[in-house]
Amino acid sequence: MQKIILYTIVIVFSFLTKAVAQEKSFEQQAKEIATNIEMITTEEKNALKKEVEAIDFKVKEGKITAEKAQELKAKIAQERANNIETKVAIEEAKLAQLVQDKVDGKIAFSSSDKKDENLKKKTISILDISMNNDSIYKNSKREYRTTSQFVFAGGMNNLVTDGAVANSDFMYQRSAFYEWGITLKTRLLQNSNLLHLKYGLGFQYNMLRATDNRIFVDTGRETVLETYPITVKNSHTYFKNVYFVLPVHLEFDFSKTEEKDGKKIFKSQQGFRFGLGGFAGVNTNSKQFIKYELDGKKVEQKIKADFNVNDFTYGLSTYIGYRSTSLYVKYDLNPMFKNNNIDQNNVSLGLRFDFN
Repeated sequence: MQKIILYTIVIVFSFLTKAVAQEKSFEQQAKEIATNIEMITTEEKNALKKEVEAIDFKVKEGKITAEKAQELKAKIAQERANNIETKVAIEEAKLAQLVQDKVDGKIAFSSSDKKDENLKKKTISILDISMNNDSIYKNSKREYRTTSQFVFAGGMNNLVTDGAVANSDFMYQRSAFYEWGITLKTRLLQNSNLLHLKYGLGFQYNMLRATDNRIFVDTGRETVLETYPITVKNSHTYFKNVYFVLPVHLEFDFSKTEEKDGKKIFKSQQGFRFGLGGFAGVNTNSKQFIKYELDGKKVEQKIKADFNVNDFTYGLSTYIGYRSTSLYVKYDLNPMFKNNNIDQNNVSLGLRFDFN
């Protein structure tokens, strides 16, 4: 029943997204999603805290034993974790739909839209994880040395096999990736705005759609592509890996430095910038989705297994762009599968948005 409700909400959102796409910019909608994710986590954690306090009070009054209290705490913690997973899944679906609409040209993005300024100020304060950034916007002539950003990226994804991505076994346009997270950006030099250290936390979603009606199969020794006996729906048949990652970049920001009353005022992400760095993380889950028709009936399969996918990932990434928008490339240095005879490394190319 919970899944039915979830899917219903996602479908309804898809129609609503298309209806308002012409009225709201990509930036506005992405920030609204970021706000929702933050509120979900905060509300569930606060609710869990109150429930734990109530259990501790019962122990203090002698109504339940300490052992029973631990059992109850574990149960409600799992329930709250499930709530977060379910609700955040809805927001992830919104992100996926949003980036698809952006790729299809249904949403215009304008980082210089002055009408969005109040929205930017409100949203960035919600995403802040280490300081209160409201004062940054209350005093436009002041810039903290460390600022926070909501990051979203999306584009094409594929595998490098034998050092090449040409003649791939996977569809170039249909194989996609997206990534979201929160970063902090610290100016490294006292009197220069050029160098920054950018670091944070995020999630990467790498999806592969194989050619020639094939799917991944774990043979026990290797994970290989094999032809599926039934014709599958290409748009709904794919392999997905999800990673929790820690990205770190050295960013060169060429924003102009202002001066007022003999004092330098540093502004970030107001001009050209590029970053060089990498990421490291862990695989949180691997799933294969298969959809086809059999005897006039639509059949959907979702297979969750390890598929011999490496538990850890690490790689290089770089971006170059203007203000909040950049061209983004990332490459996994370790192969996707553990024991395959031929190493295959994930590579992604797309657009990246850093909402400062």
